[in-house]
Amino acid sequence: MALTEGRHQHDAAPHTPVVKHDRGQQTTRPADYAWAVARITVGWVFLWAFLDKVFGWGFATPSDRAWINGGSPTTGFLKGTSEHAFGGFFADLAGQTWVDWLFMIGLLGIGTALVLGAGMRITAATGGLLLVLMWAASLPLETNPFVDEHIVYAIVLVALALADAGDTLGIGGWWRNTRVVRRFPILK
Repeated sequence: MALTEGRHQHDAAPHTPVVKHDRGQQTTRPADYAWAVARITVGWVFLWAFLDKVFGWGFATPSDRAWINGGSPTTGFLKGTSEHAFGGFFADLAGQTWVDWLFMIGLLGIGTALVLGAGMRITAATGGLLLVLMWAASLPLETNPFVDEHIVYAIVLVALALADAGDTLGIGGWWRNTRVVRRFPILK
């Protein structure tokens, strides 16, 4: 059945500008800004966790358990997993110096990269790994049999990398053109 010219025009989807990644003209869509705001917001979640654990500002970490006061940033969460499926494994890691440092460097690096918009591929991979490990430490989940915020954040990190979310309101375009990133594209 052939469509009439009038109906065909009515059914056609409105044109949405496409982001071009050649270094010439680049069109930014409203969705690009939404991804950028999501990137910065998720980055702040990681940075805030780092800052609160370092200084113990009393939101999730009391002052007396702050890292600068000798507290362990991993003990509270990991020790609390002892009754969970992988609890013994994760509880044994709690409070170990190398685990604390690795966790804190991860929070700082992932948060900073997301806020700046640089290194989105490596950030999605490392952030996703951290989040999946935190999810595994929580199994079985209390409010849902499979999904919690850790899985949702991990999926969002992958989407941010795939959407080149660091290019809008971030330094992703500049970062991509640096010599080191051109040589090692995994750093994009």
